[in-house]
Amino acid sequence: MTSRTGFFLLSGVLLLVAVICVGEGVQLIATGKLLGIGIGLCAFVIPAIGVWFLRQTIRFGRASERLARELEAEGGLPVDELKRTSGGRIDRASADAVFARRRTEAEAAPGDWRAFFRLAVAYADAGDVPRARKAMQHAIKLREAFDSVAAG
Repeated sequence: MTSRTGFFLLSGVLLLVAVICVGEGVQLIATGKLLGIGIGLCAFVIPAIGVWFLRQTIRFGRASERLARELEAEGGLPVDELKRTSGGRIDRASADAVFARRRTEAEAAPGDWRAFFRLAVAYADAGDVPRARKAMQHAIKLREAFDSVAAG
C-alpha cells in the first residue's frame, strides 16, 4: 500500500468517525439533560479538530507537491545522492554529509525557498521528520511571500 493510498483510507475513516460522532452528539443533546448536552457538544468539537487537522495536512501536501513540481521543472530537484548499506538502508554518515551541505546552503540564502526545500529533503533523509516538516513549511511560506510580492 502506498502512502497516498493509506492517507486516503485513513482520511475516509476519520470522516466516517466524525459523522458518527456528530450523529451521537445530536442524540445526546436531544436528551435535554445537562450532562448529555455537555457530552454532545464535546462530540462536535473533537471531529472539528480532526477535520481541521486533515485540512491542514492536505494543504501542506499540496503546497509541497507544487514546490516539488516547480523545482523539478527548473532542474533543481534534489536527487538521491545518499550512499546505502548492502541491505538498502541509508548510510548515516552520508546523510549527515548531505544534510550539512544543505544546511550551509540554506544559511547562505535565508530567503530562497529552494534551499529550504532541499534542506527539508535532507532532514527527512537524515531521519528528522519534525525538522523536515518545519523546513518545508518555511519553504512554503517563502514561496507564498514571493508570490504575493510578485503579484502586488
